[in-house]
Amino acid sequence: MSENAELQTVRATIEARLAEYDPRIELIALERPGAETLRLYIDHPEGVDLDLCERVTGQLRELLESWALEVSSPGVDRPLTKPEHYRRFLGSRVRVRTTDAIDGRRNFTGTLTEADSESVSLDADGDAVRIPMAGIRRSNLIPDLGLP
Repeated sequence: MSENAELQTVRATIEARLAEYDPRIELIALERPGAETLRLYIDHPEGVDLDLCERVTGQLRELLESWALEVSSPGVDRPLTKPEHYRRFLGSRVRVRTTDAIDGRRNFTGTLTEADSESVSLDADGDAVRIPMAGIRRSNLIPDLGLP
């Protein structure tokens, strides 16, 4: 099984277990920072605290036989991984990295202006950029720290 297929299988297992435990818990992102480590970013309508992270780890205890688990909140620079995430944060500043170059660039920063299941659009310093959802390698919110 390829690494990507294995990660997709693990993702499906985690999402199913979380849905059984509390359907309001959303797996935002799953990363594999090391050969035997899984990093989970979760969200919940009431917020994510240490207690919730510990409870989620407990619900996934069978994965601890094969993996070291790191469970945390998405933080202020929240990853955007699904079309509904982009729709939820329309008007927010985002950073998008693409797998292939678009007009000679792979990194875009701007205000999220549109999002559907096929693509997202940004206003990147006055330039409108449309990025296919399938071409997004990584994307996240840019924190608004209230600075001028």
